Amino acid sequence: QELLVESGGGLVQPGGSLRLSCAASRSIFSFLTLGWYCQAPGKQRELVASITIDGRTNYADSVKGRFTISRDNAKNTVYLQMNSLKPEDTGVYYCNVARSQPPTSYWGQGTRVTVSS
Repeated sequence: QELLVESGGGLVQPGGSLRLSCAASRSIFSFLTLGWYCQAPGKQRELVASITIDGRTNYADSVKGRFTISRDNAKNTVYLQMNSLKPEDTGVYYCNVARSQPPTSYWGQGTRVTVSS
């Protein structure tokens, strides 16, 4: 059973743009927080951006002003618009939904983003 399915990754040159999509099951899309995480080669998975059920957003300092997270409730989908991409943005991007009561977290399979000349 795939509750989260990411798409939109690929190879892009520095300065380019990508839009990642995460289609979620209706049963978990209403969880408190949806987020995008990146796992760069040889590094730990890190939070890139998150959005709460009421639309409050949070971004890692490294992507502020370049990335935008949004959600479409009608389509049960969360997006990550990535602009002005840098080589250090390279990694596998994972969609996550989480709640605290009870503590529960779901992960997608990941979509690979490579920023290179």
